[in-house]
Amino acid sequence: MKDFAGKFAVVTGGGTGMGRELARQLIAEGCSVAMCDVSMKNMERTIALAQADGIPQGARITAHLADVSDEAQLITFRDDAMAAHEMDRLHLLFNNAGIGGGGSMLNTDRTEWERTFNVCWGGVYFGVRTFLPAMVAADEAHIINTSSVNGFWASLGPHVSHTAYAAAKFAVKGFTEALVTDLRRTAPHIKCSVVMPGHIGTDIAANSRKVIANTEDDTLSAEELVRARTRMASAGVDAANLPDDAIQALVAEGARRFREDAPMTAAAAATVILDGVKAERWRILVGDDAHALDAMVRADPEQAYEQGFYERMATEAGWRLNVPTNAS
Repeated sequence: MKDFAGKFAVVTGGGTGMGRELARQLIAEGCSVAMCDVSMKNMERTIALAQADGIPQGARITAHLADVSDEAQLITFRDDAMAAHEMDRLHLLFNNAGIGGGGSMLNTDRTEWERTFNVCWGGVYFGVRTFLPAMVAADEAHIINTSSVNGFWASLGPHVSHTAYAAAKFAVKGFTEALVTDLRRTAPHIKCSVVMPGHIGTDIAANSRKVIANTEDDTLSAEELVRARTRMASAGVDAANLPDDAIQALVAEGARRFREDAPMTAAAAATVILDGVKAERWRILVGDDAHALDAMVRADPEQAYEQGFYERMATEAGWRLNVPTNAS
């Protein structure tokens, strides 16, 4: 699939970040897009940006509320999207939606842990299950599953537990790699790619908190303030006596830094992903830090979770160990 003009794409998590930028760039190339997200407000912003960019004749973009961890909601999304676009086949499936959180098996609430895992892994699995028949019906198609560097390196540094997200992203990577052979045997006109971004400037920190708390409020609840203090204490920050507004400000600043101080923007990441799809690459690393970290883990896997590795990583891969504050 060397160009996307006249094609039909589904993008999950299209309200912000890489999902938003994928939708915008696909539309700009003349590809129609159906996106889903849990926030209609965010998707309306994506549509407004796409309209400001200019939507080519024949292309259109639609927004659909759906939680990707719920198969029934994805099925409804599929049916509504196919009807809205008057399509009976799908060319491109970007299983992009994801959240962070659920860091510790011991100290994180089980509900948060499973919410993170179910969005990051279940969203990919259900996405493929739901849309695969429509892709089989197309003359050519491509599945793009977003994993992470945490799909080959299960850490955010020596002082941060990271079990739910890393487990999910490893599952996405392994599933997509297995699909390479499966699709070659059973549906050779369908390609697949696993995307493994490094640190990309997105709103995942703020959005993850909202998804886990089932809110669109930017203000932390009393329960979230308690958890934020606990996380800060585990990272060596004495937050016990800080007033609530100071905790709120620190969380907001962490989310801002994660977005604005990243080495790669979401728009640049989307371009790398789409170029990889056109080149039919099954493995798409996104960002210089992702390439460097991949090489380091492959060269010395036994040391990948030792202090010396983290120190080399900060120097050689430029990996910053400031992480979203919801990663408990």
